[in-house]
Amino acid sequence: MTMTLKGLLLTTSLAACLSACGEEPSTPTPSEPEPQGQAASAETAEAPMVNPENWPKITSPVDRDPAIEEEAARLLASMSLEEKVGQIIQPDIASITPEEAGAYHIGSVLNGGNSAPKGELRGDPGDWVALADAFWRASTGEDGSGIPLLWGTDAVHGHSNIVGATIFPHNIGLGAANDPELMRRIGEITAKEIAVTGLDWTFAPTLAVPQDDRWGRTYEGYSEDPAIVASFARPLVEGLQGRANTDEFLAPGRVLSTAKHFVGDGGTRGGTDQGETVATEEELRDIHVAGYVPALEAGVQTAMASFSSWNGRKMHGYKELLTDVLVGQMGLDGFVVGDWNGHGQVAGCEATDCPQALLAGVDMYMAPDSWKGLYESTLRHVEEGTIPMERLDEAVLRILRVKLRMGLMERGLPSERPFAGELDLLGSDEHRAVAREAVAKSLVLLKNEGGVLPIRPRQRVLITGDGANDMGKQTGGWTLSWQGDGNSREDFPNADTIFEGLEGAIGASGGEAYLDEMPEGEEPDLAVVVFGEDPYAEFRGDRPNLDFTPEEPQARMRALKEAGIPVVAVFLSGRPLWTNPEINASDAFVAAWLPGSEGGGVADVLVAGEDGEPRADFTGRLSFSWPKRPDQFRLNPQDEDYDPLFALGYGLSYGEEGTVGTLPEDYETSESDSNTLIADGAPGAGGELVLLSGGGERRITDAVAETPNGALRLSRTDRYAQEDSLRLVWDGSATARLVLRAEERDLRREANADIGLSVTYRYDEASEAEASVGVGGASFPLPMGEAGGFETFQARLTCFADEGGDLSALTDLMAIESQGPLSLTVYEVGLAPSEGGAPCPGQ
Repeated sequence: MTMTLKGLLLTTSLAACLSACGEEPSTPTPSEPEPQGQAASAETAEAPMVNPENWPKITSPVDRDPAIEEEAARLLASMSLEEKVGQIIQPDIASITPEEAGAYHIGSVLNGGNSAPKGELRGDPGDWVALADAFWRASTGEDGSGIPLLWGTDAVHGHSNIVGATIFPHNIGLGAANDPELMRRIGEITAKEIAVTGLDWTFAPTLAVPQDDRWGRTYEGYSEDPAIVASFARPLVEGLQGRANTDEFLAPGRVLSTAKHFVGDGGTRGGTDQGETVATEEELRDIHVAGYVPALEAGVQTAMASFSSWNGRKMHGYKELLTDVLVGQMGLDGFVVGDWNGHGQVAGCEATDCPQALLAGVDMYMAPDSWKGLYESTLRHVEEGTIPMERLDEAVLRILRVKLRMGLMERGLPSERPFAGELDLLGSDEHRAVAREAVAKSLVLLKNEGGVLPIRPRQRVLITGDGANDMGKQTGGWTLSWQGDGNSREDFPNADTIFEGLEGAIGASGGEAYLDEMPEGEEPDLAVVVFGEDPYAEFRGDRPNLDFTPEEPQARMRALKEAGIPVVAVFLSGRPLWTNPEINASDAFVAAWLPGSEGGGVADVLVAGEDGEPRADFTGRLSFSWPKRPDQFRLNPQDEDYDPLFALGYGLSYGEEGTVGTLPEDYETSESDSNTLIADGAPGAGGELVLLSGGGERRITDAVAETPNGALRLSRTDRYAQEDSLRLVWDGSATARLVLRAEERDLRREANADIGLSVTYRYDEASEAEASVGVGGASFPLPMGEAGGFETFQARLTCFADEGGDLSALTDLMAIESQGPLSLTVYEVGLAPSEGGAPCPGQ
């Protein structure tokens, strides 16, 4: 879809788009605006009609305060054009300084998933308060009369950007807990911990209703069942913001909430992130809007537009849905914010130039790194009349209204607000107790053959598996870093791993717990194997099927069972996966999802008390259907052929029959990504990226990395989507290269089939040095065309073989190398069919 939009961008002019978009908007009064905006897409004529009257009619519970309306109108009337444009633009803190924010009258900033004060993702929480103060002072000016900016953050399962914060289970686990009032408490705690760091706004809750579990954001959804999603929306919004029209609404210790992503993000074809949702208007309304109704009825103050499309049009440019439905019919009485450069995906737009999104109903552009160009182009469009002043005034008035409602003008410096700087509240015992309760309630017992659970007193228990003592694995994506990668135990001072929780509980019941191995010559009474998916977020988590492929966990469990040792499997995942082999290899199987910081919550349910009775029962029930086959990725109760292994709502309690029987293991998956070497800024082919130079190497486990000698530095950057490309910067001090390392592979068969290597890349600036790409020890230079433009290099694998490359036993599937200083951005690397008669590079 991205390539289609790129093509449209090149062929669709703004003038042609606007001419196809219908009548000019009406003119509102500043104190009582009417819904504005118009669709701005070349696809408008082909898109289905939307009848707002078919959608729920909602009146916001937040009363219009005449004093606030008067003050908002006064502020608007006093603002220059430059000040108005600044209010509707939201840069990322990694791309703007406080001084620039003041000079451009910026209305809001955000910290993206890999942004933090001083660029330190795992830095001092106090630095957040200090930077919030700096932005506040810059936006209000020396005399304090300016309009303060809002700081938004992705606090999506607790204030998860902050070292030491309470990390709650991801939404999929909370959906299994199915306790709406627990959600209210989670919202209250999250809001208070956000207030500790001086921030104002969280981009939560996600109200997606995932329908295809291949989607990389499945774990951000509470359930595939719209009713469960709807039941959670109001209590979480009220927990974050406080109840509307009460003294607690947006009071100290509360923050703005965001209903996202409007609308249809969970229904994309193929589970592709930012993709196309094909549905009727009724399906879009009845399934995907279910959570927005109670959120709006609770007075949610912001809504975020979705990256996705509905029947051919990007949501950021969909006036009929953003303006006519969300604002006009469903009563959003705050403002609409875009997603990360999402406006740039609208047909005819670029990230730095998109009046269409504002005209369609986006009130605040999320322009993380494109903000300056977008500011300049938007200013020009208003001056030229492409954007009517009335529409700009409407957007600014909506933003001002929300700022006034939350008392932002009177709150003063972030460091002087209630709770600010009280770092002992981050991960406090009281907060952790609620997170631990949420973990215990989220666990779903799928199998308990022979009543092996709960773990009885005075047992000697082996606890093993790659997730047993790994905080990063149990917290998942959107934790400290965007993808949740690079995290270590030291990054979570207020937390317990699953092993630590089990060790304490087993010891309290008179038993002993051992991590990974028993004392020499001894055997355990029972083994707990903790395993599952590695962390991921968004499109990097998209997958071709639901087959859990690593073989090591099941091999370990089978070996234990063959030795006569009962096995309990604790499975960590962001979605239900086909795990028949793993279920067969275990006596008990627990779906633990992504539980967050409180591993003790797992022990609370798995380990019996000293009297042998369960300390807590399994109450979690599946909020997503569990697949019987790896190709059942779109598995929902409304489907005519609904045939799950475990149905929506399934879950055992203690005392219930837990026998599953032997499950078939002979299914084959029809899709494979073994020929994708690098895509979406991440390694494919089951491999890992490694930087090499001077005999030293560095595995890439974080958003940035460099060789031990500093000769090559890697970071991530954007082409079409957030961090979908790798930026490689050589300093020229030594030869250095990036390699994709995977299990040994013989590529001679692919070479015989005329498969070639394809690299899409860009030299970021002109350079005398040149990079080369290699396979099997042979390499070819990557041609340097015009700096700043992407190009694609292709060469048959036989070309590398002809140059002496050994394709027979590769562990480094490809390498990109330079001996001189240069900056190179790599978008994609893969193996693909090529023309057998095509000449090799240089011929």
